[in-house]
Amino acid sequence: MNAPLQNRVTPFGDIVAISQKGLFTGNRGIIHNPATKTLLNKRWSSKAWLVCTCEYKGRRRDVMANRSWTELFFLDEAVALAAGHRPCFFCRREAAKAFRAAWAGARGQAEPPVAVMDAVLHSERMARGRKRIHALPGPLRELSDGTVIVASGSAYTISDGRAFRWTENGYEGPQKLVHAEGMLTPPSTFLALRAGYRAILHPMIGTL
Repeated sequence: MNAPLQNRVTPFGDIVAISQKGLFTGNRGIIHNPATKTLLNKRWSSKAWLVCTCEYKGRRRDVMANRSWTELFFLDEAVALAAGHRPCFFCRREAAKAFRAAWAGARGQAEPPVAVMDAVLHSERMARGRKRIHALPGPLRELSDGTVIVASGSAYTISDGRAFRWTENGYEGPQKLVHAEGMLTPPSTFLALRAGYRAILHPMIGTL
């Protein structure tokens, strides 16, 4: 059995080699060597960090095989958004339009160009090359579904006021947290969630 490639993204934005199966793929540009199927030292080559569908019009890709965008994978959309990605306007156009509309609605402004959203998200997801952890915008019980927080070093996705811990094997929980160190979801993404954008969560959450 082949070892897993280093292409699974955690809620902290790290890219790790685990065998986790996820609902979404995506990319941050070209950040791999196709000859070895290993990552380069850089972790992004573009500010457009995307969340893409794993199936699009029957197209198939040999992962990390070409000098094209580096295929990354996420457990679900909440994890992808927490890491700093946004829906892709090419393969997930309706989701991307809904995300931008919620982004604008939360601010009471016109819908921004994609490059503007990417620049804002990049400033919110990274600081000195590391993932930013943001202050909680309110009590845990009031956080929107799909928000990801960090507590005692672990990431938790919020759904129906409950917290589900992300692990390399999927979600665990639910747990009732009384304290968290901060929020992994970028503030602009959180505002979009609060304004009505519905992140797609892994169905295992409904079984726990």
